[in-house]
Amino acid sequence: MNITYRWLVIYVLFLSFPLVVFSQNTTTLKIEEIMQGQSWVGHSPSNLRWSDDSKTLYFDWNPENLPGDSLYYTDLGELTPQKVPPTSRRSLPSFSGKINKKGDLKIYEKDGDLFLLEIPTGNIKQLTHSIQRESNPDFLNDNSRIVFQIGGNLHTWDLKNGQIRQLTNFRKGYAGKKDKPMLSKSDQWLKQDQLNHFEVLKLRKEKREAREKIREQHKPRRPKAIYHGNKSVSALQLSPDEKFVTFRLTETLKGAKSTVVPNYVTEGGYTEDIKARSKVGGNHTTYKMGILDLERDSCYYLNVEDIPGIYDIPAYLRTNKKKVSTSAKMREAVALGPLWSENGRQAVIVVRALDNKDRWIMSLDVRTGEPRLLDRQQDDAWIGGPGIGSWNFSMGKVGWMPDNESIWYVSEESGYAHLCVVNTKSGKKKTVTKGKFEIYNPQISRDKKYFYFGSNEAHPGERHYYKVSVNGGKPIKLTQLAGRNDVFLSPDEKTMAILHSYTNQPWELYLAENKADNQPKRITHSQAESFKTYSWRDPEIVTFKASDGAKVNARLYRPSQPQPDGPAVIFVHGAGYLQNAHKWWSSYYREFMFHNYLADHGYTVLDIDYRGSAGYGRDWRTGIYRYMGGKDLEDQVDGARFLTEKYNVSPQRIGIYGGSYGGFITLMAMFTKPGTFKAGAALRSVTDWAHYNHPYTANILNTPELDSMAYIKSSPIYYAEGLQDALLICHGMVDTNVHFQDVVRLAQRLIELGKENWEFAVYPVENHGFVEPSSWIDEYKRIFQLFERNLK
Repeated sequence: MNITYRWLVIYVLFLSFPLVVFSQNTTTLKIEEIMQGQSWVGHSPSNLRWSDDSKTLYFDWNPENLPGDSLYYTDLGELTPQKVPPTSRRSLPSFSGKINKKGDLKIYEKDGDLFLLEIPTGNIKQLTHSIQRESNPDFLNDNSRIVFQIGGNLHTWDLKNGQIRQLTNFRKGYAGKKDKPMLSKSDQWLKQDQLNHFEVLKLRKEKREAREKIREQHKPRRPKAIYHGNKSVSALQLSPDEKFVTFRLTETLKGAKSTVVPNYVTEGGYTEDIKARSKVGGNHTTYKMGILDLERDSCYYLNVEDIPGIYDIPAYLRTNKKKVSTSAKMREAVALGPLWSENGRQAVIVVRALDNKDRWIMSLDVRTGEPRLLDRQQDDAWIGGPGIGSWNFSMGKVGWMPDNESIWYVSEESGYAHLCVVNTKSGKKKTVTKGKFEIYNPQISRDKKYFYFGSNEAHPGERHYYKVSVNGGKPIKLTQLAGRNDVFLSPDEKTMAILHSYTNQPWELYLAENKADNQPKRITHSQAESFKTYSWRDPEIVTFKASDGAKVNARLYRPSQPQPDGPAVIFVHGAGYLQNAHKWWSSYYREFMFHNYLADHGYTVLDIDYRGSAGYGRDWRTGIYRYMGGKDLEDQVDGARFLTEKYNVSPQRIGIYGGSYGGFITLMAMFTKPGTFKAGAALRSVTDWAHYNHPYTANILNTPELDSMAYIKSSPIYYAEGLQDALLICHGMVDTNVHFQDVVRLAQRLIELGKENWEFAVYPVENHGFVEPSSWIDEYKRIFQLFERNLK
């Protein structure tokens, strides 16, 4: 063998061994350590809340790594965190509740009783001490009385003389059925025959009825009984003039069926069934807003029949070519509110179609139950976005302007979530913020001169805090630190408490003056020593062009010495309405650390904000409508191509993994894009959208009985025969979100198809979000071994 040939053989043999490249970190990461969670990283402060006098900030924190968080506080004068002793904690007033207009009294509920706080002195007076729960207290206009709720009915309490008055009398069942026994027709005939035969019986009956009538006339006035059958009553609210009560009736129709999740590993040794959600399309619930006129002692209901567009047929159901078509059937809707103006003269409500394709903001005449349109937001996909809401019964961000004639709200009419104002009398509208960015959690200032809000104006992956004149103009940036800044204003609005984090730095607490040129002061130091021993990467935010021309943002992790034709992994974050290609500490912090671990072992990692991710406006949010696994999956495929073209990654050595929606995308990738990804790990994955919940799924895919093709196109179980490459499936057995049944059904499908290149790991005590470090460790060891076997 000549020397040249010998060196060639050695070179080929060298290439045949797995190539492992470590970063320049002196500390070697271990899966057993990074999957310990916050005990290894450090516990960040959370749940910030101010004292009512704006002098003290309270927050949950656990710097001592105890089994649970403790309550801490910092005074503005000292800025040093101190733990609140248990005795002091029990005596603290509730951080929720209502403050009177003068600002010197606060009424709140704590442990089912009512308390009154004198804010200037800190004195607390307990108003009730009972077994029954008093809740939802608020001040009435004169501040000398409060309104509150007991057992589903409203009451008032006069703070001067202690008099309690019941305002409503809602009762289950039906009028008359509990008061008198129902007689059969034959018994009714016998009774009348007796009265016809015997004069004494007739006279006694007349006298008894006369006595009862006199007795009723002398009884003190009681609220009229309102029977609501088997419906439930909620959202009780007294109007500022105390003349009307609004409420919501909810009825779950017969046939609605819940699912059951078996729990096999229990303390008692028996399998226990957990009652869980219904499946999409099985949510047979109707809603009605009622109005009780206390003066006229009458009850009537909101008239929704004349709401513009309530009869519109959704675009996906139209068979004709008309832009809008209507039917004789009215769409179901729910009314939220009302929200009263500060002077108590006007009310607005938000009405949402239950198919979530329309959101109407309307003024309400409580005297008649007639609403009047102020703004209609319509979307052929679904209404959503920051400050607008879509999956719960929230009015979204809505409030009154200082003139008591205009309201502010958030709308995606421009394509991005922005502040708008409409005059309730003239109907004139204007926008307060505008641009290709979104705003978050707006609130109007105490003096009604400014709006405060968070915004990603600087970059889709960065959040700062701003204020802008209520009349519009250029927003003023109030935060300085790069990354994300979640601000909690003190009640007097002089101080900002800021939860701040950066890509590779967990959340910490800062305090700063409420002005543009402030200098934030750090209050907490939360990182554990174990976390600080490693030099964590600051992944680059990169942008690539998708096959349809869209620009897609992603996080990129690189080895310190990337090798030619090296391996790569694409991570797919979960959905709900999330993003992960951002510049702050991720809720996927274990995955962040795992990606550093992968980069240390020679992998390039790409973490994509695919179609459907938050932060990029309406069109990006609804890009998955009627086809999950369409554009969102193509973004992963285009990301893989981007890695091969720009970062010298081998197209034969790319893997993919993710949890929940990320697990779903992984399955769709492995089943419908064979060869693109040589290995995939699908964690807690949806396999068939017809088995997921209603609020999330019906927005995106409508319902299976009305839009079956959307479900077939979007569900991995229909494409399982396409599996060619190595697949790992991991799932918790007590997952009450994506049920274990999902992957059991898929496993049976793969078995029947004769597939062999897949494995299945189950976690008997885990829900959707894993809790036990042992489960995290086992899962991520399996993921790493999958990539090592197939990508190296």
